[in-house]
Amino acid sequence: MNDQTTQPNPERGSEFLRALRQRRKDGTFKEILDDWKWIFTYSKRYKGAIVFYTLLGIFSTTLGLVGAVASKYVIDIITGFETSKLWLLVLVFVSSTLSGLVLNSVLGRIVLKLGIRIGNDVQRDIFEKIVDSDWAALNRYESGDILNRFSNDVSTVGSNAVSWLPTIIVSLYRFAATFFVILHYDWIMAVFAFATAPALLFASRFILRRQREHGKKVRKMASEVMSFELETFYNMDTIKSFGIMDQYSARLRNWQEKFKKVNLDYNLFQIQTNVFMTVLGSLVSMGAFGYCLYQLWTHAITYGTMTLFLQQTSKLSGAFQNVVGIIPNFLSASVSAHRIRELVELPKEVHLEASRSLEEKAEQGFTVELRDLSFAYVADRQVVEDSRLIASPGEIVALIGASGEGKTTLVRLILALVRPGKGEAVIRAADGTEFPLNAETRTLFSYVPQGNTVLSGTIAENLRMGKADATEAEIIAALETACAWEFVKELPDGIETKLGRRGKGLSEGQAQRIAIARAVLRDAPVLLLDEATSALDVGTERRVLKNLMQSNPRRTCIVTTHRPTVLSLCQRVYRVMDKTVTELDEESSARMAMDF
Repeated sequence: MNDQTTQPNPERGSEFLRALRQRRKDGTFKEILDDWKWIFTYSKRYKGAIVFYTLLGIFSTTLGLVGAVASKYVIDIITGFETSKLWLLVLVFVSSTLSGLVLNSVLGRIVLKLGIRIGNDVQRDIFEKIVDSDWAALNRYESGDILNRFSNDVSTVGSNAVSWLPTIIVSLYRFAATFFVILHYDWIMAVFAFATAPALLFASRFILRRQREHGKKVRKMASEVMSFELETFYNMDTIKSFGIMDQYSARLRNWQEKFKKVNLDYNLFQIQTNVFMTVLGSLVSMGAFGYCLYQLWTHAITYGTMTLFLQQTSKLSGAFQNVVGIIPNFLSASVSAHRIRELVELPKEVHLEASRSLEEKAEQGFTVELRDLSFAYVADRQVVEDSRLIASPGEIVALIGASGEGKTTLVRLILALVRPGKGEAVIRAADGTEFPLNAETRTLFSYVPQGNTVLSGTIAENLRMGKADATEAEIIAALETACAWEFVKELPDGIETKLGRRGKGLSEGQAQRIAIARAVLRDAPVLLLDEATSALDVGTERRVLKNLMQSNPRRTCIVTTHRPTVLSLCQRVYRVMDKTVTELDEESSARMAMDF
């Protein structure tokens, strides 16, 4: 759905001028300048092309004026029955018109290409910075909101980064040049033409005060609709399984009605505004036309001069409105830039480059340890308190507990997606070298999260996410370890079988085994399974875990589960309950397994 706030409207100038003055008073004007400084960091990469675009615009405007003056003399010659220099003037008129048409087409092509290139640059930079943002900070934003900023706001910034400065320079030049052309022939008409544009601006300030409010409502509604659509399509299987498709269709219609109402209100406001401004502009034009008729009647001007006056008066008013119209675009781009910067300037993940030296020690395995650790997503609402955990090479360590007790949070701490508020989370090599868990240590982990994480594409393409250059033999070996080869080999195309979105074509248990095989192929020294065997039967679950340890005896394996069926395979068992991680002794572990 289109975000109408991005559409330029020169008549908004008065409203935005007052907004600029207000921002200067309350101190937020500096924020606008900061936003534009950020935009210009992308613009300056293409400064040569932007200068060329500006010069072309000035040249095109000059040709347009030359053509207009030539048309005046052509008309004067024809109406006066004079033939001297007629063909020369016709040639100048036609050539300038055609040249202007070509230049305008070239300008449109240039600004589009530059806008796309800058938009791509911004998107690429933003994407890289988003994926490196602190997990908790990023998760404060809805997916639909992030996507809206990533697409619509980036598009707004990309187009304005190219066009804003050239547009204001070319518009000012067009305004000045047109004014002096009219002044050359009649100073009264020049003053009259100059006065029309401020008159339009003065009138607009009384009827366009709600323009910005309407724009905000449209943008907000667009984000809400996008969030609903994303959530619906992502959870389509659940919606179908509950048989509530009709309910979601009704909800969609409800959102559509809300979006329609907001847009129609905005459109009605624009229609009313445009009608008023058109009537006012027509009255001004009629006044100019009356003056020209009087001058023509008194033989003060020729018919060609009258035509020139009327054409250029309209263009002068349009040029003035173009200059004024830059102000709302200026503010709109700063709003979009600010929304993007909010994502770009989120706290970054912790990168300890020195911890990359651990990769050389991977052969002997690693110990993962949490020491007196506490963590809270929200201040004063602890999820984990004063807890310890240790997982050593060659061990399967289980984290058990009811859903919602904090098992997944512990996995996030181990992956350094979140950082402890108190205590330490570390990884230690066999020689005692130790580093805090951080973004760089994730290369030492293979992770299989909850849910279906199989992507569209072939089975081989899914597995090669873990190792891009994996051979067919390595892929099959990983599938065998995950107990997945037994069904993959029966598929018509084997590992080249194409899967749909979220593993469509596989059962939930099969999809989990594909995800486990992907982690096995990565062959990282530490393996994290977050409820990753929940869809497997007990026998397959035990076989998979045994295979995982046999394939790499020095591997450290941490399994979160709410069903203690595999506890007999684990060297350590930790129970997560009441915000505390407690290690169970062998007797307690055995008793829990038997009770299950």
